[in-house]
Amino acid sequence: MKPPILRTKLTNAASIFRPAALLREARRQKGLPDVPVPPVCILDPDGDIVRRLRADGRAKRFDAWPCYHTQLDVFTLAGRTVGIIGCAVGSSFAVLIAEELCASGCQLLISLTSSGQITSSGPTPYFVIIDRALRDEGTSYHYAPPADYAEADAGLIAKARRALADTGQRVFTGATWTTDAPFRETAEAIEAAAAEGILAVEMEAAALYAFARANGQSVLCLAHVTNMMGQAGDDFEKGEADGTADALVVLESLVPLADSLS
Repeated sequence: MKPPILRTKLTNAASIFRPAALLREARRQKGLPDVPVPPVCILDPDGDIVRRLRADGRAKRFDAWPCYHTQLDVFTLAGRTVGIIGCAVGSSFAVLIAEELCASGCQLLISLTSSGQITSSGPTPYFVIIDRALRDEGTSYHYAPPADYAEADAGLIAKARRALADTGQRVFTGATWTTDAPFRETAEAIEAAAAEGILAVEMEAAALYAFARANGQSVLCLAHVTNMMGQAGDDFEKGEADGTADALVVLESLVPLADSLS
């Protein structure tokens, strides 16, 4: 017998409950105008980037954002206004926010999450452009039929690689393992992921890529590989300003990709 996660999943069928309906009612209840979000938005699952931007006085609250669960901030990056939401951690929460952002005018969504090293690409920290993600979470199965991986848009990955080639950052491209249970990363699961050449483990990419494919949206996921899951002393060191200095360099190079989207 199939487990419940695989039963009655007609991934080509329309959903009865749509993000536009939730946003409409939220605006009505809160008395908010229907104002589109910036064309480029960022998910910052750790919240380090948005906290740094607020502390530096660079971020401003986007008051028309109607979401019940999050705050949308805006700031200037690469000469344009960009949206950012902090602490959208985990596959289901990340996709809930992605649905709402894309229904509100977002054209390019970038997720940059810290992650644990599976296959070493050198000393941490460094970045991985995620070209596919192992679907060891639940959300993607509501958007795509069962498969081992959720695939990124190959054209967007190629553009991201070119954009980041001259940033001075260490950037690799490869697969990650998306899990809903970070504290259930057993030795056996880690070994299996390593055997497949997976570079890192994180909590959002598979679901975000499945959502993007199902809805024709442009989503790019990156992993900031910052730790070895606490197995070594002085782990989880992200770099200058909690890794935000390097992260903003990377993001600044990616924001202009929105201009190349068809």
